[in-house]
Amino acid sequence: MTDAETTEQEVTFRKLVDDFKVVVHDAEGLLKASAGELGEKAREARTRLAASLEGAKASFHKVEEKAVAGAKAADQIVREHPYQSLGVAFGVGLLIGVLVTRK
Repeated sequence: MTDAETTEQEVTFRKLVDDFKVVVHDAEGLLKASAGELGEKAREARTRLAASLEGAKASFHKVEEKAVAGAKAADQIVREHPYQSLGVAFGVGLLIGVLVTRK
């Protein structure tokens, strides 16, 4: 994996993280705005939304930690074995090229 590909993936992942944070912030704002003016069913839905939002935050943080750890591990392996990594990348690219061009 080249530095440009790594940087592009990091930018994409950061964009995903930022987008998720915006969604969470907007959902929290909706919960706060609708706190006083709801009926019983809406309050129950609001409570479920709040619980789901907390669960989503926890899950997202776990995924984020795993992704960062995986990226660091992959980077370390590529740096320790650069020529083998290039060979594997070339082989996978060749295999995909052969499979795509088959009729």
